[in-house]
Amino acid sequence: MRVTASTFPDSLLSQLNRLAIRQARLQQQAASGQRLTRPEDDPVAMRRVLDMQAEAGSIAQYQRNVDRHKELAGASYASIKALKTVVDRASEIVTLADDLKSPEELQTYATEINQLIQQAAQVMNAQNRGDYLFGGTRVGVEPFAVTHDTDGQVTAVTYQGNAETPESEIAPGITVSSHTVGVNTSGSGPRGLVADSRSGADLFAHLISLRDNLRAGNTAAVASVDRENLEKDAEAVIYQVGTNGAVQTRLETATALLKQRAANLESLVSKEADADLADTLVRLNEVQTAYQAALQSGGTILNRSLMDYLR
Repeated sequence: MRVTASTFPDSLLSQLNRLAIRQARLQQQAASGQRLTRPEDDPVAMRRVLDMQAEAGSIAQYQRNVDRHKELAGASYASIKALKTVVDRASEIVTLADDLKSPEELQTYATEINQLIQQAAQVMNAQNRGDYLFGGTRVGVEPFAVTHDTDGQVTAVTYQGNAETPESEIAPGITVSSHTVGVNTSGSGPRGLVADSRSGADLFAHLISLRDNLRAGNTAAVASVDRENLEKDAEAVIYQVGTNGAVQTRLETATALLKQRAANLESLVSKEADADLADTLVRLNEVQTAYQAALQSGGTILNRSLMDYLR
């Protein structure tokens, strides 16, 4: 095989280029602390890192969903507690309104119940960041519309929402909703807070009936009908208190799990992508030594002439 005069210089230049590239790469790793900066550094490891980074992005979105639901659950809980206060006071009035009370006293109770109806409607029209809490998926529509007569008495409270609850993922394939439906008379799906056909609750209708019976002095109906109805309403509210608490506990657990997984992913990515500084510096020193040796040997060989071999 014929060896041309340029064979050695070309080979030397190629070797120097490879050493220079390795030296530059190791210098970059030592400076940045990152072993992986380009796919060609380690294609398999780079793929694993990209997959873990994608999962980390999903976890961040799940955490945002959880945070949003925690906020909504907290706001809903405050309103449910306020509604329970209304129901408790109405139950007290049912107990107080016996045959020993004068018509004037019963009228006073009736006036207070009318105010409680309006207070309950205000509570059930609560909002969070501009969205109504108790209208199902109709978050942009006031869920409870109150109708008054000419004397300012509430004659009806109409539900304008639906019985659906918006959900979002908090983990792969796992959804949750922190919304509480105001009314559900379908017999299935989420339980309604103020009215539900399964529990017999219908708070606004029951409060209006109680007020009218008090105004009419019908204490027998108050004791036999309104008392039982308000017990159903109280049970419905207590059920929602428990449900809301369970949702908040679930969200807290989800937060802990997501934080743990995010920390694990960060550690795994670090193991794949971070450079071992001690090992990197050793290899950098080796490459620099090899580069200098190649320059020196190449310079020595290229400086020889034919006369050096004829001596």
